Amino acid sequence: MLWLVSSVLMWGLIHSLLASLKAKEVARRWLGDWPVRFYRLAYNVLACVSFLPVLVVAALIPDRRLYLAPLPWSGLMVLGELLAIAILVIGFGQTDAWEFLGLRQPGESDKPSKLTTSGFYRHVRHPLYSAGLAFIWLTPLMTANILAINIALTVYVITGAYFEERKLQREFGQDYANYMAVTPMFIPFLKGNKARRESS
Repeated sequence: MLWLVSSVLMWGLIHSLLASLKAKEVARRWLGDWPVRFYRLAYNVLACVSFLPVLVVAALIPDRRLYLAPLPWSGLMVLGELLAIAILVIGFGQTDAWEFLGLRQPGESDKPSKLTTSGFYRHVRHPLYSAGLAFIWLTPLMTANILAINIALTVYVITGAYFEERKLQREFGQDYANYMAVTPMFIPFLKGNKARRESS
């Protein structure tokens, strides 16, 4: 299990380092402006491909079942996973999904970059991360290897969200600080609801 957790955390570390503004600036110095236009797309492709070794490690390490949720709980958990997928799809639509995927470059859209605080983003600052975490933890079948991957991915997502917020604060300044003050990070209704109601 330790090897599996370590492999996921190593993947997450590399993924986070490549997502930094410093890594992009280094790529710009080495490659020039034009190739860096495809940095986000290459980053997303690399993130997917580089996760394959983690799956290989998971397949090679002996595993054991921890639990299999019985009905009706398993049905409710699958329903929760389907809801999480729906939130992911709708959440992508509430932001510039094409830019996020790297299929459109920043500034190519007619719409100026703006802070999204409506829709799911009214209730949590990172609805896509929240939905992703809900999806992996609502699996009705839990094995030791799945547990190890889920724990490591959760650590990675939470850490990555903090780094992402640092970039968003630099980009949007006080607007993002005000947004943080009234909107919880991952779980709705944990904080800020009173402040949000007073500001409405």
